[in-house]
Amino acid sequence: MALPRLTGALRSFSNVTKQDNYRGEVADIKMKRSKLHEKNLDLGLTWTKIVKFLNENLDKNEVQSVNEDLKDILQAAKQIVGMDNGQEAIESGAAFLFKTFCLKNFLGDNEIKEIKLMFGPFPLSSATAACKATGRITAHFSEDRLTALVQKTEKENEERVIFGKNIAFSFDMHDLDHLDELPVNGDDQKTISLDYQKFLNERFQETCTPKVKSVEKTDGSFLWCEVEKYLNATLRGTTETPRIEDLCCTLYHMLASVKSSDELQNELFQLTGPALSQHLSQLQFQGRVSLTRPELSQSCEMSFNSVYASCKVAMSRNQLNDNACQHTLNSQQQQQNKDTKRKLQDSISYKKKKKNPLPDPTGQSRTVPWVPRKLKMELPYPLLHCVNPPCSGLQGDIFALQHFEEVHCSRFAQCNVSFDFLTTASMAVDCGFKITNCSYFTVLIIRHGFHFLQSFDHIPLYTSIIFDIAEKNFRGVKRDRVGHILLMVSFFSFVFINLRGPGGTAPFSVSLNEQLQRLYYPSLHLPIKKKKRRIITQAPTRTTIKDRTHFFYVCLLPDGTVVKRLAVNQKISFQNILKCMLVTTPEKWDVMTRKSVGDVALSQIVRLLILDEVHLLHEDRGPVLESIVARTLRQVESTQSMIRILGLSATLPNYLDVAMFLHVNPHIGLFYFDGRFRPVPLGQTFLGVKSANKAQQLNNMDEACYESVLKQVKAGHQVMVFVHARNATVRTAMSLIERAKNNGQIPFFLPTQGPEYGHAERQVQRSRNKQVRELFADGFSIHHAGMLRQDRNLVENLFSNGHIKVLVCTATLAWGVNLPAHAVVIKGTQVYAAKRGSYVDLGILDVMQIFGRAGRPQFDKFGEGIIITTHDKLSHYLTLLTQQNPIESQFLESLADNLNAEIALGTVTNVEEAVKWISYTYLYVRMRANPLLYGISYKGYQMDPTLEKHREQLVIEVGRKLDEARMIRFEERTGYFFSTDLGRTASHYYIKYNTIETFNELFDAHKTEGDIFAIVSKAEEFDQIKVRDEEIEELDALLNNFCVLSAPGGVENSYGKINILLQTYISRGELDSFSLISDSAYVAQNAGRIFRALFEIALRKRWPAMTYRLLNLSKVIDKRLWCWASPLRQFSVLPPHILTRLEEKNLSVDKLKDMRKDEIGHILHHVNIGLKVKQCVHQIPSVTMEASIQPITRTVLRVTLSICPDFMWNDQVHGTVGEPWWIWVEDPTNDHIYHSEYFLILKKQVIRKEAQILVFTIPIFEPLPSQYYIRALSDRWLGAEAVCIINFQHLILPERHPPHTELLDLQPLPVTALGCGEYEALYNFTHFNPVQTQIFHTLYHTDCNVLLGAPTGSGKTVAAELAIFRVFNKYPNSKAVYIAPLKALVRERMDDWKVRIEEKLGKKVVELTGDVTPDMKSIAKADLIVTTPEKWDGVSRSWQNRNYVQQVTILIIDEIHLLGGYHWDERGPVLEVIVSRTNFISSHTEKPVRIVGLSTALANARDLADWLNIKEMGLFNFRPSVRPVPLEVHIQGFPGQHYCPRMASMNKPTFQAIRSHSPAKPVLIFVSSRRQTRLTALELIAFLATEEDPKQWLNMDEREMESIIGTLRDSNLKLTLAFGIGMHHAGLHERDRKTVEELFVNCKVQVLIATSTLAWGVNFPAHLVIIKGTEYYDGKTRRYVDFPITDVLQMMGRAGRPQFDDQGKAVILVHDIKKDFYKKFLYEPFPVESSLLEVLSDHLNAEIAGGTITSKQDAMDYITWTYFFRRLIMNPSYYSLGDVSHDSVNKFLSNLVEKSLVELEHSYCIKIGEDNRSIETRTYGRIASYYYLKHQTVKMFKEHLKPECSVEELLSILS
Repeated sequence: MALPRLTGALRSFSNVTKQDNYRGEVADIKMKRSKLHEKNLDLGLTWTKIVKFLNENLDKNEVQSVNEDLKDILQAAKQIVGMDNGQEAIESGAAFLFKTFCLKNFLGDNEIKEIKLMFGPFPLSSATAACKATGRITAHFSEDRLTALVQKTEKENEERVIFGKNIAFSFDMHDLDHLDELPVNGDDQKTISLDYQKFLNERFQETCTPKVKSVEKTDGSFLWCEVEKYLNATLRGTTETPRIEDLCCTLYHMLASVKSSDELQNELFQLTGPALSQHLSQLQFQGRVSLTRPELSQSCEMSFNSVYASCKVAMSRNQLNDNACQHTLNSQQQQQNKDTKRKLQDSISYKKKKKNPLPDPTGQSRTVPWVPRKLKMELPYPLLHCVNPPCSGLQGDIFALQHFEEVHCSRFAQCNVSFDFLTTASMAVDCGFKITNCSYFTVLIIRHGFHFLQSFDHIPLYTSIIFDIAEKNFRGVKRDRVGHILLMVSFFSFVFINLRGPGGTAPFSVSLNEQLQRLYYPSLHLPIKKKKRRIITQAPTRTTIKDRTHFFYVCLLPDGTVVKRLAVNQKISFQNILKCMLVTTPEKWDVMTRKSVGDVALSQIVRLLILDEVHLLHEDRGPVLESIVARTLRQVESTQSMIRILGLSATLPNYLDVAMFLHVNPHIGLFYFDGRFRPVPLGQTFLGVKSANKAQQLNNMDEACYESVLKQVKAGHQVMVFVHARNATVRTAMSLIERAKNNGQIPFFLPTQGPEYGHAERQVQRSRNKQVRELFADGFSIHHAGMLRQDRNLVENLFSNGHIKVLVCTATLAWGVNLPAHAVVIKGTQVYAAKRGSYVDLGILDVMQIFGRAGRPQFDKFGEGIIITTHDKLSHYLTLLTQQNPIESQFLESLADNLNAEIALGTVTNVEEAVKWISYTYLYVRMRANPLLYGISYKGYQMDPTLEKHREQLVIEVGRKLDEARMIRFEERTGYFFSTDLGRTASHYYIKYNTIETFNELFDAHKTEGDIFAIVSKAEEFDQIKVRDEEIEELDALLNNFCVLSAPGGVENSYGKINILLQTYISRGELDSFSLISDSAYVAQNAGRIFRALFEIALRKRWPAMTYRLLNLSKVIDKRLWCWASPLRQFSVLPPHILTRLEEKNLSVDKLKDMRKDEIGHILHHVNIGLKVKQCVHQIPSVTMEASIQPITRTVLRVTLSICPDFMWNDQVHGTVGEPWWIWVEDPTNDHIYHSEYFLILKKQVIRKEAQILVFTIPIFEPLPSQYYIRALSDRWLGAEAVCIINFQHLILPERHPPHTELLDLQPLPVTALGCGEYEALYNFTHFNPVQTQIFHTLYHTDCNVLLGAPTGSGKTVAAELAIFRVFNKYPNSKAVYIAPLKALVRERMDDWKVRIEEKLGKKVVELTGDVTPDMKSIAKADLIVTTPEKWDGVSRSWQNRNYVQQVTILIIDEIHLLGGYHWDERGPVLEVIVSRTNFISSHTEKPVRIVGLSTALANARDLADWLNIKEMGLFNFRPSVRPVPLEVHIQGFPGQHYCPRMASMNKPTFQAIRSHSPAKPVLIFVSSRRQTRLTALELIAFLATEEDPKQWLNMDEREMESIIGTLRDSNLKLTLAFGIGMHHAGLHERDRKTVEELFVNCKVQVLIATSTLAWGVNFPAHLVIIKGTEYYDGKTRRYVDFPITDVLQMMGRAGRPQFDDQGKAVILVHDIKKDFYKKFLYEPFPVESSLLEVLSDHLNAEIAGGTITSKQDAMDYITWTYFFRRLIMNPSYYSLGDVSHDSVNKFLSNLVEKSLVELEHSYCIKIGEDNRSIETRTYGRIASYYYLKHQTVKMFKEHLKPECSVEELLSILS
């Protein structure tokens, strides 16, 4: 029975999947092998044994002194070995020193030689200190005791039991006698014996030839001798060693098989390893027949398998102790291929046996090769599968049997592959390799291949076209063949590209082609608008970014393209992004695209995204790349705007998976070039050091490094040796020099004494680097980032010119500088990673980059790369560099953080979208290709091949976790996600999920600075940082010297270490330990970001003290300056000693501002420094604030804050844009923030001392608090803050508002109550609604003034018509005036009443607006005048001369609540003046004029009614909830400091609101501007594109719509209408507007996006109203201001109109800081205040010009007619009146009149009489009144207009 391919036992021990009941702790092979490795390390005299010996054999008193000596030995070892090699190496070195000196009491020549041989050059003082300390320790013991200690450890090593040696085979389970013979396959078959000795004797006697002796005569057998040599040399002392007889039998069995020589050679290598296989290869199997007989081919299969397995295990145990077993799992396709091959082999073998049953005695075969053509064609495919792990073939086989045009892979094309075993890992390498097994290390050499590019000479060079057009761009760029192959796709098409090529195949040229394509359109004639073609290049490291930026800058400079690099800690404005090409890191781009920066998402302005080193997917940074690509691909699909992705990589085994992930068409956009395409062939050498002892290991590495370097130098080549620490460069260079001198080989290294040598030597002597000067004489030098820039440049030049033979450097040289070298050596592969907090393997990215420095095209013909590592890592790097292991996804580990980021961005809003989002990741590709690795069973994969259920389960689990952490709100019932402030903060600041959980648990409003540091130290971002024993002493010193705050946990805990390092960083303390320096840099890099996140969290939680504390701490980390230090320390121009004196003298910034420069110089004892200090003091940002408060209600306060900059601007200090500030209003009593804002003080505002006005509302509570604080803090500068106190001591709150009018339960009144058939026929309903029924009698049957306050949609227009009908009935010769606030409303009324009143009733209706001014006769004949407030104000100013004004009987003012608009809204004062003048006219003509005011629900309706002279009978003020149609209101807050990004973030919620609330009913969307209508429409179309039916909102035949679109003028409208989305704004042509209105009213298009004027202008039906933002840009104040609350109410009123709908819904999207305000006033009535005060002067001038006011007393009387006077008494604090007594009011009004008249007099509008009482108008005043001009404008005209002014000057004056 065939064995299963994958058993449960194998699966349990692998990393594929685990059984449910499996416990890895019991039998985990990896754990056992790690223990075995530790046991091997414990052999010999170790430091642990020494310490244990001393503790056991000394008294307590002696132990204390001995411990100090042990510390001295460790310190000496640290200096000799080097701190960068880790604690294990230091302890190993310390044990070596102890062993060296334990029996000696002096440091002699022999000891020095021993130490130098082991460690290389070393400081003699350290060895002397170790010798003395060892002597003090050994003084406590006799020489015999010490000798016994050393001998005991050596004896332990010799007597250790080999693993498995004590295991004996048991026959208990089998009752068979080994002498019994058993039949096999029936009685007719030949029998075999279980007696193995008998088998051996029979077989070996039969097969003996004259050259091969029998088993008993072993010494003459060639095979026996070779096997014996092999076992004695390589397998002695290892476990499970096979016997010579077993291995010989197995070899005979293999030699007797029918397999080809190549196959047999591979099997021999797998069985015996390189040592024996090389000996056997000498035979080349020419004597196979002479050594074997056909009978041996039928030998016992069981024996063969057992010996084969035993030998393989022995080999693996010998060469690698801690590698896991390898199990091969075959896919179905692979198994079929193997079965086919086996059947063919069996068939051919059978035929060969039939033709020639016995081999020819001469040894010459008479048969032809057996491999048929079919098998040869199919052979590449199994080999191709072998490149990937065996279980990766489930979905990867889609492309396996396809051939792609541009995949140039030697394995696929030629199968020139040899599968060999190194340690226990099988891998495929080219046949040209060589393995050498030495006692200390194993060497594997892969020779450089041949130059393969000549094979592609037939490809035409199309680049001549491109070079002609963009010749200036390609200067200095080498034209290589790979670039030519890629040109046609990269330049002439827009497909996605995935390029894998070896180093040196010009990826720069490829990406340059891509970028030039963005600059030159495929027509090659017209350049594309560069502003619309942004290019983003991502590189993995800062040095790579610098390199790429320089390259692209040089190439693209001729086209004027700006190239900028953007590092992690840099910021860039949206405007700069539009102007340049960016080169940045994946993390930076991910953060930037997580937030919206402009009107549209940042990713939308990008047209080319270049991903350099895309194989980073396999590393920790892989999830970042996956997130970016998924976001970009979804952006492409949703917006249908092309963003091309170019993926570049030098090592990419499973390129098909990556191509699928990048959505690359593999037939066009996939390019794979193997090592043959490297312009300069590269040979690779791998050296694996075998020693387990760390000190010996380092010594062996130095020796191997020296031998490698010497070999290259002897051949006349330069060498670069790469190490991984700065101090290791000097130590390695000194070690190499010492070995060369000891061996007498130093002349090979000496620099050539050429003509330029003298000049180079003089340059070196001028260097400030001591090591550079000392090493140069021997031909060596060093290079690392810690050197000065000029020293690094010097070394680079010397190496380029050949004066330096060997350059020892760090990896920064490989990334940052393109320095040539024939050979590069990587010495050691253990690198300290601060992110992991431990030593990790050198990344393949670094190895490839370093190897790329060998043999660059322009410098060399071929190159050599040498990597020296430990033996256990040899297979790891060989596998990576030969691209055997596929890159896997790491996305699962950060799924929670990335999902939260997408939810915060708004691209994922529910489970369904999240499931789809995962399908765009590389995780999804690999989950389908290798499901077992990601925890998906094979059965589960078969049931769910698309993994939709699995993805859904992943999303739900992560959603629950995020919901528990309060990062999102997850409604599991509906599947919807809602982002929270906490989640958005985590996304924007890259904070991990576990860190947020820590904050939730530990963070509150009362933590001190020390507590905050402790909380940040426990963040998950620092989890990998550990405390090492060698660091404790230094950490303790840092804690005592540099830590200002306490550090909980101390030096023993990791979070205590982080706290200490962070405080040391702020205090600018010096660090010695290499690991501490790396950890400190990592902590500082991340701490600032975490503190900023905590600041935003505290701000959102409205904790003032904590917010203040955290903002200061964020700046403390940025500036590396504690809060209590002088703010002047932020200036680098001031010397340290001056700053110290300033702090000693306790001179604050305020004191220094008041002092003169000479005084400052005198105090500081430095005369000349006074001016510089004074300048710095005035450059510290500061502001002055003034606040005025106005109580709107008894619970709401409006604050107008004036902020004026008070400092000097310096571009070098402040930049060129502005200074950011935070401002918040805090209640110190309740410890709460009521309002917060981020604002920017611009450079021009600082220079002009221009004040900035902020207006906001805050709550107020009774009893009144004593005061509020308005606090302003600079976002960047320490010590830059200001406080403004709001005092409530004299605040007078307005009176409480009277109750609303109750809606009575009346029987609906029929329209027949009008008593006139003509009137009744005007209405298409039979009964009035409840509101109209209740007010009918008052309006239709009385003449009293009426104020009707009711919600929008209550039928107030019908109420106006009832009042008009009353005039028609009772006063037919009089006129009615209807005033609407907007021209749009006037047009709407005119369109309606022209038909219903003029045509049907025969009454003359006239429009009187700024656009339409009829002649006097038409107005005189009019029965109804429809006008605007401004027009009627201008007309009524001359009421004495206009009879038709005096004939007005009724004045209907619609939306009268608008008189309470903001001070920048001019409608309010005009309405107030109209009513005041009407009352004044009525009192003078003694003709009563009825006033009917129509309004929304009001809070202070009684005050307004009193002013309108309305009694109880005429006041109807219903509640806001009294609507004929119920209205459901949803308010959503959106964060964001800037308007445009905030609007962009509202697009997705707008689309979701339509889907949720009105999927098939009409929708009105109100926006603030014409531009927003277009942007919103395009975004909605983008979201529709992802739906199954993109035109679901179009409710008419597409052909009909096409014909309508053909009549339109606006191109954007043509596009949007095709998707059922209309746009409506004043910029459209009248005909286009009418077409849109008609389509929407008839429900042909479902969605209409309009500006706010539509809310007033047109009565459109809509089930849902969405108000997308409540701000608009005010050109006068040049900033965004809020819509009046009345406008918002008016927009809401468009939802659920009675005649069109039975219910309505409104969704209001607002800035989150204003959400509470709208919540209050959308459900409560809004009070109306007067806004006349701001424009009182202009209206007084109008009355003076009209003759109404002739004295100051008349002006006082005129004010008493206004609504302003009423509200002044009711709400005095709103108008800055401190007291309501008669004298106070009289004085206030007198001052007000006096001030206004003086302003008019200064503007040449009036003249005040000599008696100082009378007033008379002047010509300029009459002009201002007649033409409706402000008095300031007239003054400007008077002062600037001259008779000789030219046209240009006139235009300048007008502007």
